[in-house]
Amino acid sequence: MKKYKLAIVGATGLVGRKALEILEKKELPISEYVFFCSKKSAGDKILFKEKEYIAQELKEDSFDQGFDFAIFSAGGDTSKHFSPIAASKGCIVVDNSSAFRMDENVPLVVPEVNMEDAYANHGIIANPNCSTIQAVVPLKPLDDKYKIKRIVYSTYQAVSGAGIGGVNDFYNTSKGLEPEKFTYPIYNNCLPHIDVFLDNGYTKEEMKMINETRKILHRPDLKITATTVRVPVLNSHSESINIEFENSFDLQEVKNILSDYPGIILYDDVQNNKYPLATIATGHDEVYVGRIRKDESIDNGLNLWVVADNIRKGAASNAIQIVEGLINHNN
Repeated sequence: MKKYKLAIVGATGLVGRKALEILEKKELPISEYVFFCSKKSAGDKILFKEKEYIAQELKEDSFDQGFDFAIFSAGGDTSKHFSPIAASKGCIVVDNSSAFRMDENVPLVVPEVNMEDAYANHGIIANPNCSTIQAVVPLKPLDDKYKIKRIVYSTYQAVSGAGIGGVNDFYNTSKGLEPEKFTYPIYNNCLPHIDVFLDNGYTKEEMKMINETRKILHRPDLKITATTVRVPVLNSHSESINIEFENSFDLQEVKNILSDYPGIILYDDVQNNKYPLATIATGHDEVYVGRIRKDESIDNGLNLWVVADNIRKGAASNAIQIVEGLINHNN
């Protein structure tokens, strides 16, 4: 089997470090790893697979070394500048930022949903928004079976989704300190404000979910609305998803479809108070689905409660799964 060379850009950040943690436990056919970071973090030592690496500053000529794959987790500006450079050198980039997600020439991929889109890449593959990733995993098989007519998203997103600044605010505002990352203290508050507000009254995060879902499911005209909320939870996003189908469904059949689908753990036994929680999903790559019930206010309506680790499945794990899928496809 061919051996590959992988770069991690943003290796010293929250998502980058999680990617290293996940890669340590995987047996991928990768013979060489190189870790890139900002000038500020250059020289940091990284212990990986019982070997010490030195984080290198990302520069214009960094990809002259010849890489097969690169996972970017260093923000949109870095991705916009360096991803095309990497791709021009024959490296396939999996980008965690929002820089290329809505580019019609860049596939937006969740492996359980549309891995085949990744095979038609032109050097860059976009990792979707964390809240979108966990939503489309259960939506895909249900759309295939019953055809979705409309979706209503309500999210309850953990502070780790805002990076280390969000995590710091979580702890600092609980001590009475002023917030630095969020507009208001996250302690004791739910903030219906993720990313910036747009002219239509939605936030950028809400429009990301709407537009990305349409692209991933190949349903450009699908009716979707969203309200995204930051909550005082450290890790793992929770989502209430209300779905209206074109066709009728059987509730037990829905549960069977979800329980059999790759990447989903059906966690739904309300008689015994069993439903997905952030503390249960944290540390796992699967999407947990529960509180499955009919929406009795409309015909063909369904409610789901969906929880996943936003740093793992919502970012690092999804990117690694894409790389793994490409390797398997090539071999």
